[in-house]
Amino acid sequence: MNKKLIESPGKTLCSFLDFPIASNIDSLDADIAILGIPYGMPYKTSAMVNEQSCAPDAIRQATNLSDIISTKNHYDWDLGGSLLDGRNIKIVDCGNVTTDMTDRKEHYRCAEQITRKIFDRNTILIALGGDHGISIPLMRALEVHETPITLVHVDAHLDWRHEVNGETEGYSSPIRRASEMPWIDKIVQIGMRGIGSARAGEVEDALAYGFNIVSAYDMHDVGMAAVLDQIPDGGPYYLTIDADGIDPTIMPAVLAQTPGGLTWVQIQKLIHGLVNKGRVLGMDLVEIAPNHDVGNITMIHAERLICNFIGASVRANYYL
Repeated sequence: MNKKLIESPGKTLCSFLDFPIASNIDSLDADIAILGIPYGMPYKTSAMVNEQSCAPDAIRQATNLSDIISTKNHYDWDLGGSLLDGRNIKIVDCGNVTTDMTDRKEHYRCAEQITRKIFDRNTILIALGGDHGISIPLMRALEVHETPITLVHVDAHLDWRHEVNGETEGYSSPIRRASEMPWIDKIVQIGMRGIGSARAGEVEDALAYGFNIVSAYDMHDVGMAAVLDQIPDGGPYYLTIDADGIDPTIMPAVLAQTPGGLTWVQIQKLIHGLVNKGRVLGMDLVEIAPNHDVGNITMIHAERLICNFIGASVRANYYL
């Protein structure tokens, strides 16, 4: 194993909820693996590090400021019991994917290599970005599962640009790149609103591909249960969540705050509803810019979102 692929959380950063650290992917033995992927593909040569790059460690730090013992062991009303429901579930934190600042593509190559190993062990992935470009190597790694996968995408934006400034794998392009992957079948997008990088032509192309686009306003009108009905039953699924798809009143730490996003109740219902429809192979949470947070609101909701995904997955009997 190339030890440079993963950087373990340091002493001051610790792991998510103090779960064991597993930096050797070749010997990974876990039901759920958490992985930080700090760096997207920049649109400017000098911008490898952006405000979202520190999010994986900021999310870990926020969980270690909370009462970890109670979060893991006390009754959680979101879940109907304790986090792991008394089951022998192995959760590990794999640290962060490293990069070479002289080679912009190295970070994606490492992320895909690591994630393929995680998926190959039938381990559920929870990835912490980074900007939304980091979803591209993760979705490439889904190839190991072979079966057609339904992609569920929460975002304010379409993310269907072919390129920006000549870069085809940046944060405006992950869903277009996903549409080119044979193992990605249906694509359901939830929360579109406001203004993003898409032009009318990109919207027309996405609709021609067969995207099921549920605007934020349609979602608010019909409710999350009706949106879940539009997602094919049975899975498998991959869930990618851009934090700006969630309303800025509960996730203000984003660079594109747009009114009208998913409420906490809606995102919680989506997570539990999707997990109960079929196996969710993994999820990523991206585009958090910690320096823009207000009163730690974003970090509180990020921790709750991840814990709801863990708790729902545990109760879905994936491990029986």
